[in-house]
Amino acid sequence: MSKLYVVPTPIGNLKDMTFRAVEVLQNADKILAEDTRTSGKLLKHYQIDTAMQSYHMHNEHRMIEGLVKSITAGTVMALISDAGTPAISDPGFLILRACIQNNIPVECLPGATAFVPALVASGLPNDRFVFEGFLPPKKGRQKRLQFLREESKTIILYEAPHKLLKTLQDLSNSLGADRQACVSREISKHFETHERGSLEALRIHFEAQPPKGEIVLVVAGKTD
Repeated sequence: MSKLYVVPTPIGNLKDMTFRAVEVLQNADKILAEDTRTSGKLLKHYQIDTAMQSYHMHNEHRMIEGLVKSITAGTVMALISDAGTPAISDPGFLILRACIQNNIPVECLPGATAFVPALVASGLPNDRFVFEGFLPPKKGRQKRLQFLREESKTIILYEAPHKLLKTLQDLSNSLGADRQACVSREISKHFETHERGSLEALRIHFEAQPPKGEIVLVVAGKTD
């Protein structure tokens, strides 16, 4: 039966892979991988020999039609990204939407994603939150920051290590230097850290100790 499986992969520790995810990847006809070199290491670790096809942000638009035809014809495909759940700040939304529009069954497995453990470990309110992904690098950035200034729910952002200081400064300028936040780094890896404090304190900390690795930034919402 034709189907698209969306399969989360580990964000750090390879042991975070679920039994079901391994089974789906083993039984699929083809795996769509963001980077076949990165995914190749994971597949080798779990002795998965399913054929891979490159599927990433630079080729997804032109591949959609062909992939939909292939799945409709009976191919069972599994979509993975380099780490975490596909379509969460990674390629995947376009093919998911196309499959749904063409009445192709889509099954998304539960699994690793970076922002949930970061939110929980932050110690900030987690009953209501907004996930913003990456802030716009230039165009629209100030407008988005102004919008977040009034957000009362906990705010979750992704950021690259070399851009963290600028983002902390921009958030400090917009939300207030004393707004509480947490910078989670290298989640589920050996050197996982969670630095908590005000936006200004975090800026000072990471100015002295430049960050490395994947980062999730959790910021407290506005309070009365």
